[in-house]
Amino acid sequence: MSIASTTAVAPSDPPARPVRYRTKPLRFLEPAAFHADKLGYLERAAARGPVVELQFGPVTLYLLREPEAIEHVLVRNARNYGKDTLGFDALRLFLGNGLLTSEGSFWRRQRRIAQPAFHHKRIEGFARTMVELADAEIDRMAAEAHAGGQPVDIARHMTVMTQRVAGTTLLGADPDADVDTVGRCVDVLNRYVDYILMTPIRVPLWIPTRRNRRARWAGRTLDRMVAEMIQARRRDGVDGHDLLSMLLAARDEETGESMTDAQLRDEVVTIFLAGHETTANALAWTFYLLTQHPEHQRAAQAEVDRLLGGRAPTAADVRELGLVERIVKESMRLYPPAWFLERSLHQEDVVGGARLRPGAIIALVPWITHRLPHLWEEPARFDPDRFLPEREKARPRFAYFPFGGGQRLCIGRAFAMMEAVLVVARVLQRFDVALAERARIEPEALVTLRPKYGVPVVLSPRAGT
Repeated sequence: MSIASTTAVAPSDPPARPVRYRTKPLRFLEPAAFHADKLGYLERAAARGPVVELQFGPVTLYLLREPEAIEHVLVRNARNYGKDTLGFDALRLFLGNGLLTSEGSFWRRQRRIAQPAFHHKRIEGFARTMVELADAEIDRMAAEAHAGGQPVDIARHMTVMTQRVAGTTLLGADPDADVDTVGRCVDVLNRYVDYILMTPIRVPLWIPTRRNRRARWAGRTLDRMVAEMIQARRRDGVDGHDLLSMLLAARDEETGESMTDAQLRDEVVTIFLAGHETTANALAWTFYLLTQHPEHQRAAQAEVDRLLGGRAPTAADVRELGLVERIVKESMRLYPPAWFLERSLHQEDVVGGARLRPGAIIALVPWITHRLPHLWEEPARFDPDRFLPEREKARPRFAYFPFGGGQRLCIGRAFAMMEAVLVVARVLQRFDVALAERARIEPEALVTLRPKYGVPVVLSPRAGT
């Protein structure tokens, strides 16, 4: 997966044309080549240079791989890059105009309303609930492994657990809600958005094909669940302890109006789905990598045992679990759940020494940048110590961006990291984790980066647990 470095264009040089990359003689065939192997396709394209032009039918896409170019798009000239893209249009079909998909003054207003729910003091208050729900899911995993004598899919269990955490802490929902139904809805919508992006001629959603019927069922099911959640909270009163309460109580600074039901629905669906899907994938990949590197698993267990001595971890412990945190960060380097970021280019710009034409799509791909050999020594090697403070400071700012960056830095970043560290620590307290024989591990690049066939593992109780 090595990606060659190229010589940067000197600032005094006139803007160059981006390097073009094409595998098919006709433009309309190029999406099929991309869809067949998205990650490999982008790796091969990025090997051509720091700025590469791809042509998918009428759509021009510029792939930017270097940290300086990524910072230019997300920070220095962010106003010139928007979310009016086919990918975000597809997400809006189901997420509406929530924090992930909205822009401009509306997005800023919604972000101000939601921000207090993610204040570090409030997040630390969620730690106990996170551990309790993690313990419940670990017990279910242990019971399943004991009853069946078979491996358990830790990816599936992490999805269930993160759904319960997001529902309970952020939305005050019942943790015993139908998580299997939610999981099916998320999978259907994930694949439908991928279909929209990859298919040049699409069947409109209203035509009752099998795919469309499933997508409409998933959308209706999520809408119903969210509507019931909002109605129940209005009936029971607003308590102010979670994000849903804040959204219900919020008033526009100028008009004094509260959020409409449609706005509430969009934010709740966005927070619930985004609040669990990426964290579940990060945890699944973390446990997979620990099965492949037992020396790091043993070192993390030693850290957990030394710090906790068998008790449950707390928010204060997260700061002391340095190796566990570095393991999670390194897992997200190799398998970033948000593996592909896109923006639309509004006005002509010069990035990385190349002139970019307006109307194009800009692709920022953590999967690529996180594996550049001139940024990461032996990039394919699993090395959590890359994230020791002194080594982090030595790298460019956007050599690592699993949570995006700039104003649109993921609002739930600290929430997700605390949850991941607590869950990994709790599992390693109780079990040695080994990959099941004949397990097939393959990344599936949909909206998020998932393990396509799950992560089947064998759980062996540790002595004294």
